[in-house]
Amino acid sequence: MSVNYPTKIPIFPLSGVIFFPTTNLPLNIFEERYLSMVNESLKSNSLIGMVQSVEIGGKIFQIGCLGKIDTHSKTDDGRILINLLGLSRFKINNEVKNQKPYREFNVDYNEFKKDLNPSEYKLNENILKELILNSKKFFDKQGIAINWGQLSKLKKFQQIYTLAMICPISINEKQKLLEIVELSEIANTLNKIIQISFYEDLSEKNSIQ
Repeated sequence: MSVNYPTKIPIFPLSGVIFFPTTNLPLNIFEERYLSMVNESLKSNSLIGMVQSVEIGGKIFQIGCLGKIDTHSKTDDGRILINLLGLSRFKINNEVKNQKPYREFNVDYNEFKKDLNPSEYKLNENILKELILNSKKFFDKQGIAINWGQLSKLKKFQQIYTLAMICPISINEKQKLLEIVELSEIANTLNKIIQISFYEDLSEKNSIQ
């Protein structure tokens, strides 16, 4: 299956946020440069790339996800509320010099060709069951309420992607998950990150005692 997405795209860098194909990402746009980006995108193909920003001036990670603005509304105070529907992950090749207030990059999608049809990703069912079980414990311990019934209605790859997006873990851990190609490995890695957090919490308790 060939990739027909544009190779030059506007980028919205946002720290602590990852985004996967087939998932939804609601955004509240209020900065002038990104208002300009959204308005220009809506006039053309409605496509925007999301990338995590690094905590060092202006730098961004090299893997992100392309999204399509499928709904938008403008508020009385000048903001734009949008929903991005995830299409495909991409790798940044280089930045494009432009005269626009926002940044554009040349990207390619070849590494993530299966994102066009996520059901092609193989999944170890036992890993998913273990991930859900550990996630319930982890989110409960963090005081985060999740509608697990609604999550279970999603397709299995969407369940994994959603958990990766909302899990309260570090920027680097989130990026690690985004950069993994295979679905089972994403689930396995997230499960290990959660399990490590259990050990760290136990170690902290023991050191306090």
